[in-house]
Amino acid sequence: MRNFYIILFLVFTTTISAQETEEVIINDDTKVNIEDTNEVPFAVIENVPVYRDCNQKLSNAELKQCMSDKINRHVVKNFNTKLGSSLGLPDGIVRIHVVFKIDTEGKVIDILTRAPHPELEKEAKRVISLLPDMKKPGIQRGKPVIVPYALPIVFAIDNSSKKKNKKQRKQLKRTN
Repeated sequence: MRNFYIILFLVFTTTISAQETEEVIINDDTKVNIEDTNEVPFAVIENVPVYRDCNQKLSNAELKQCMSDKINRHVVKNFNTKLGSSLGLPDGIVRIHVVFKIDTEGKVIDILTRAPHPELEKEAKRVISLLPDMKKPGIQRGKPVIVPYALPIVFAIDNSSKKKNKKQRKQLKRTN
């Protein structure tokens, strides 16, 4: 009898949650369920947040592209890529995963980072926290919503020039 109630509970909760879900198709292959929540992914939102320097008259796809471009430029301009070399990280590609949200007022909140070194995480948070407030927040079904945004920061570390400089200085010291 107890198992019957558990199954009945699961069926009932599944039915309720299924009624609150809207399926949105991103591509021909990708489907995303959007629940009646206050959070809608950037990829499927009806009206994306409008970045300060983007023209509000653009289409939603153009606004998405404009916002992505502006955020990327902001990161390239403000992120200290030399930090990777100064931390003694090995040569190669460094990936920092950043996720943040744009709240219902257009402010950047809840910045989460993942990087190979805590100082790189700190730098990524610093740079993202410098993003300006959006002109308009994201809108879904006519209401402002929170919009999560994922951003990979990728750069290369090349310590070979640093090694050459050290070798050259040592050679100069030997000749003097």
